[in-house]
Amino acid sequence: MAKCAFLGLGVMGYPMAGHMTKAGHEVTVYNRTAAKAEKWVAEFGGASAATPREAAEGADFIMACVGNDDDLRAVCTGEEGAFAGMKPGAIFVDHTTVSSMVTTELSAIAAEKGLGFVDAPVSGGQAGAENGQLVVMCGGEQAHYDAAAPVIDAYAKLCKRLGESGAGQLCKMVNQICIAGLVQGLSEGLAFAEKAGIDGREVVEVIGGGAAGSWQMVNRFETMLDDKFDHGFAVDWMRKDLGICLATGDEIGASLPVTALVDQFYKDVQAMGGGRWDTSALIKRLKAFD
Repeated sequence: MAKCAFLGLGVMGYPMAGHMTKAGHEVTVYNRTAAKAEKWVAEFGGASAATPREAAEGADFIMACVGNDDDLRAVCTGEEGAFAGMKPGAIFVDHTTVSSMVTTELSAIAAEKGLGFVDAPVSGGQAGAENGQLVVMCGGEQAHYDAAAPVIDAYAKLCKRLGESGAGQLCKMVNQICIAGLVQGLSEGLAFAEKAGIDGREVVEVIGGGAAGSWQMVNRFETMLDDKFDHGFAVDWMRKDLGICLATGDEIGASLPVTALVDQFYKDVQAMGGGRWDTSALIKRLKAFD
């Protein structure tokens, strides 16, 4: 078992760090709001730290799951950042969905300090984190990945290295590009069924096992039909991720017309007050714009 730190106890990080303690790892947590860290310690044991640097001191692996590029830089760098407290040879594992640019930047800084860095964004949402069933897509040196993978297994159903530093983030972009189109298509299909006067639940029962089936259909069709969106992956987060996808697409010359369109649809959902609704709220936009 390893001595670990976990930085960021949001809806994903909180249960992920909990699974690490259940797997027998020694975990110290840091969260920007200290009360959340204290609550975690009361529930799972372990310890909390006042700064990322303090949390990282003596740890073999430092996991992070924070908000965006700036949040990641803040917990990594500076006098109180994790890099300042990490011992030589320790490995930083970043589960945040960020730009490949910041991944390249931070992995280079880590290398200069004799530290390992694995970019390891996740898919599976809050339910996947809570159930320890996340898919983790990784980039970085093979040796660093090989060392970190057994620890990541505490909350993953699948963990795979895609290539060198940044490859994990690029894979996550592909994931989000695919989801955007799927959710819009599912929203249009269910809204069409309603307009046509046929039962959406019966429709999904028939088509869900065929070529139209998807994780989104299986896990979201009922809440979409029930107009419930107070769960899952928030629209605000999805727009952040799609912004990264579109910017990277421009950089590498990849055309993303559907992704750009769905991003604007999510902008409409935000304008409706749905920034914290689940991404499946695209169906709510369709009904509003009828």
